[in-house]
Amino acid sequence: MRQQRYDVVIVGGGAAGLSGALTLARARRSVLVIDAGEPRNAPASHIHNYLGRESTPPAELLAIGRGEAAGYGAEIVEGRVASAERLPGGGDGGQGFRVVTEDGRSVEARRLLVTTGLVDELPSVPGLAERWGREVLHCPYCHGREVADRPIGVLATGSLAVHQALMWRQWSDDVTLFLHTGPEPTEEEYEQLAARGVAVVDGEVAGLEIADDRFTGVRLASGRVVPREALVVQARFTARSAVLESLGLKPVPQEMGGVVIGSYIPADPTGATEVPGVWAAGNVTRLTEQVIGAAAAGLMAGGAVNGDLIAEDTRLAVAARRA
Repeated sequence: MRQQRYDVVIVGGGAAGLSGALTLARARRSVLVIDAGEPRNAPASHIHNYLGRESTPPAELLAIGRGEAAGYGAEIVEGRVASAERLPGGGDGGQGFRVVTEDGRSVEARRLLVTTGLVDELPSVPGLAERWGREVLHCPYCHGREVADRPIGVLATGSLAVHQALMWRQWSDDVTLFLHTGPEPTEEEYEQLAARGVAVVDGEVAGLEIADDRFTGVRLASGRVVPREALVVQARFTARSAVLESLGLKPVPQEMGGVVIGSYIPADPTGATEVPGVWAAGNVTRLTEQVIGAAAAGLMAGGAVNGDLIAEDTRLAVAARRA
């Protein structure tokens, strides 16, 4: 950290954080990005649906983003933020915060932008986590094209499994729904699955079959193995909200189709939270956002933060002029 106080400290250096840093640095703000180096999409081989960057490896996109933000003066450091707190009076008559890292470093900021993302909590099936982002998938728009026309399994752990199976049927005509620990489909759902040619397999899944470092099938508790080349799961999306919670914000559940799919920190369309001076962007506040959406949210938040700082700069200048 080159200085002790910045206009903005950004916690998290993924697409949202770096986009916010780029926006703010171009606005001639002093910006510090503190990144723990744990991008959610690290297991994935490529990013998709990012116009102009289709099929870019995640690490390459981050390297490009760091270079662009740093080119305008943003400072990017490695570290894990343990907490943040509001400073009384803000020092210069404006708002202010102190950010403390786990290794004891501290830095002050006039505004905070938190882009810490989320954690994918996976079903407890042996071998599943090791294949996450490779053949174990959750988003058809992220990975569907790459497994098109191949044998796909869908692991049921909740009531959205039928919806998942019918959705993935768009990418392959060989889809099998493993009921596992999920609820029994309704008569209407069974009819829908049958009409779309989706097979249904009873019984709990005991593990994954791997051969030559490739996923080859689903092993049931009965010992039966059903050959598959990709397995779809429903992860629980849990916001990395510790820093925001240290400021008094609380995560709330997010539902889809009446089912809780995770937790997030509420924010308005610009990313402003209920704590004045604190913004959030990306998956920490929008669980289903893809990379390009997270980058757009970082831009939106960066612009809003700069606008807020301009208003404060103006207020302080008027007060100084009248003094």
